[in-house]
Amino acid sequence: MSGTDAVDEDAGERTIRVLIADDQPLVRRGLALILGPAPAVTVVAEAENGEQALALAREHLPDVVVMDIRMPVLDGVAATERLARDLPECRVLALSTFDMDEYVVAALRAGAYGFLPKDSSPEDLVAAIRTVRAGEAAVAPRLLSRLISAYVRAEQVAPPGRRRPAAGNTVDLTPREVEVWRLLATGLDNNEIARALEISVSTVKNYITSIYDKLGVRDRAQAVIAAYESGLVAARQAADPD
Repeated sequence: MSGTDAVDEDAGERTIRVLIADDQPLVRRGLALILGPAPAVTVVAEAENGEQALALAREHLPDVVVMDIRMPVLDGVAATERLARDLPECRVLALSTFDMDEYVVAALRAGAYGFLPKDSSPEDLVAAIRTVRAGEAAVAPRLLSRLISAYVRAEQVAPPGRRRPAAGNTVDLTPREVEVWRLLATGLDNNEIARALEISVSTVKNYITSIYDKLGVRDRAQAVIAAYESGLVAARQAADPD
């Protein structure tokens, strides 16, 4: 394979182009320094707010935007929604100072492919970027369930006019798909679902692919959100899936 600017010649893999968006200069520089030595990862631009992130994303066409959720001018949720609509190949990894930040679930709903707390290790950051670039959800299953459980509780006490509509029709799911979906939504990973149902991991993956297609969702994060909104899983189940 001949080398190009977008290929890591030693690893033989395509370089992941990353845009960093955070309103704190020290955080931006810290993230850039962490990603600098990472194989097949290059930082193409840095933005200090959501509006600038959108402009730079259109200019540089990054593969992944590492996006702080709470920013001035245009917050990370609104910026994520616009990126998902206008540049769907540009995938967002949301960052937050707080594990239980309601903005994080809003970002996942808006189209973010993953979430990472800002106190995560450099290794976890690089791994999450690679996962998001591959089109997979970079959220630990139990962390995702805790986040969405908190979100659902907030929705339950919100004034009726501010509540979001329930998920769409799910009648096309088979009973087995519903069971896989329920276990997924309570925080189990694929291996745990396979053990619980005494089936193979590859069979679980096939069920999940079918569930995504029938629900019209893109990834695990959106499937979990849909489970809560449909009433399949109650908020308390995520806190104690056992």
